[in-house]
Amino acid sequence: MFEIKKNDLAGRIGILYTKHGKVETPTFVPVIHPVKQTIPSKKIREIGFDLVITNAYITRKHFGEEAGRIHDIINYDGAIMTDSGGYQVLEYGKVDITPKDIASFERNLETDIAIPLDKPTSYGLGKAKAKSFVEQTLRVSKETLEESKETDPMWVGPIQGSEHFDLVKKSTRALVKYGFKMLALGSPVELMESYEYVILANMIITAKKQMPSSIPLHLFGAGHPLTIPLAVALGCDTFDSASYILYAKDDRYITEDRTLRLDKITYFSCNCEICSKYTPKEIRELDKKDRIDIIGLHNLLTIKSEVDRVKQAILEGRLWEYVLKKAHSHPKLYEIIQVFTKNHDFFINTTPRFKEKAVFLFSKEDQFRPEIISYHRAVRRFRTKRDILMILPDTTLRPFYLSAEYKKLEKKFANQNVQFCQFNPFLGLIPLEISDLYPSAHFVMSRNSHQPQDFSEFTKTWNEFFSKNNFKYVYATDDKFLKFYTKMLPKKIKKKSLKI
Repeated sequence: MFEIKKNDLAGRIGILYTKHGKVETPTFVPVIHPVKQTIPSKKIREIGFDLVITNAYITRKHFGEEAGRIHDIINYDGAIMTDSGGYQVLEYGKVDITPKDIASFERNLETDIAIPLDKPTSYGLGKAKAKSFVEQTLRVSKETLEESKETDPMWVGPIQGSEHFDLVKKSTRALVKYGFKMLALGSPVELMESYEYVILANMIITAKKQMPSSIPLHLFGAGHPLTIPLAVALGCDTFDSASYILYAKDDRYITEDRTLRLDKITYFSCNCEICSKYTPKEIRELDKKDRIDIIGLHNLLTIKSEVDRVKQAILEGRLWEYVLKKAHSHPKLYEIIQVFTKNHDFFINTTPRFKEKAVFLFSKEDQFRPEIISYHRAVRRFRTKRDILMILPDTTLRPFYLSAEYKKLEKKFANQNVQFCQFNPFLGLIPLEISDLYPSAHFVMSRNSHQPQDFSEFTKTWNEFFSKNNFKYVYATDDKFLKFYTKMLPKKIKKKSLKI
């Protein structure tokens, strides 16, 4: 049902199997209006979207109980997900249909993926009310799944709780226990509209920690190139939105790092089929209906390009770098960096231990990359019986045992009981014996001045290394960064200057 092909951070490239074909994830799931859709569904399929979402509640209201197959209604031959009306519940408080009736209707639509009628917990909802909404959603979800048949669509368990993380945890655990094969995180739109990205990120992490990796996670309402890399890196596999057309109705043009109003654009920097054909002035001169569709199509292509960039980052093992780059696009998005640095344990098991490309190390945040943390832990387990420690600076050749500097020192101290190490602000101490272990010899580091006080992982590794190995002498190069740490050495260790 869901197959994982490649991981980086908590993001993964996978295959979601449906009755209407395979869907490669991560993927954006465009919202298709069952009645008022103006950009043809066939065009959306041609662009490369193999999964769309439409609203079963609106479909029933317009076409009646005997609506027929949803694929015929929206004229789409790929996989279709149907929402049961949860968005309308969030907007209006209730809908005039029972969960059981809408579930039956979704079955009759022959949709591929279906969502039970949940009770969304909006942002800012009090804890008691949120708890009752979570319990109602769980009750409805359990009943829907228990009544399902072999021919049913894949039912998606809706996770609720919003900023009440204990409720998110409870909701996720229960849905997994019930046996849902796919989950969806509800109520994020208001968080994104309020720029509460840190809360959203922690919601996703809370849910993911309760889920086995075999279950894909859908995120409702995420449809901007700024939030997509964040969602994927945290473990979301699919995400839907009507943003492409809603923004277009307001003459808003989506770019990879912002949203611009059409009347403020002089030049298009995009080369999609829309921006290659029209100038901003020409689009402004179109009638309202045509203008909406033209901008909407551009927005859709921009979102698709963003998903493809994220996939490429996963394949190259550069998702960390890509997310941090995106985070610098907006001050509120920048706040999510702390979520990534504080939750490195969450990412370690799903980040490849070895990669084909070197890691890029820019600033202090990069000491918390999962690959870097893994290396620190390897060093902290390192034991030696040697009583002399020699700490070399970075060398041109890596691993450093290939360097002229090391060979010169090895010859000079050939008859002494020496442990050779290199040091690096990000990686900490690098013992000779594991100096070719990824990424100790596979990194490119900025030459900016790095302040030792900013490198807490180096400090932890330094203290553990000296607490578990008994050195009598330490030879260290005259380096400002290293001096900060050599001053911390126990008095019983004699410090000597290392000249290379």
